Amino acid sequence: MNTYYEQMILGASPIDLVRFLYQRAIQRVREARAHLAAGRIAERSAAINNSWAVLMELSGALSPDPCPELAERLLGLYAYMQNRLVTANLLQADEPLAEVLGLLTVLSEAWNGIESEGRGTHAVSGLPGAFRGNERADPSCVSRASLGLAISA
Repeated sequence: MNTYYEQMILGASPIDLVRFLYQRAIQRVREARAHLAAGRIAERSAAINNSWAVLMELSGALSPDPCPELAERLLGLYAYMQNRLVTANLLQADEPLAEVLGLLTVLSEAWNGIESEGRGTHAVSGLPGAFRGNERADPSCVSRASLGLAISA
């Protein structure tokens, strides 16, 4: 792994780690779409597989204890996106990639909207309607992920 990324990961907060993962997944889905358009099969498959792995890391990083309903919904959404990535790879289709890119972008924007209020809690803004209901989220909903696979690949 690149030393710069290693230091960035080691010094990051749990929320920043999640942001890194979302950015990596978005980047790799964009690359997969470009490879698909250019007919580069091996590169497209590698980018899709890496996006799938990032979603697996995000799933594994969820901690259901502080907010079980949110964790359950995110797990379901991550599984859905993984299924769509497999479909895109199998059918060599852009539509599932575009859908996953849209979902990842919305979720990434929601995580970017988490702001510290100085009391150890964070307000969540911009979450899709399915995730609303608990407008305050504790960052402990996400545990530190093992990021080597997701960031370095």
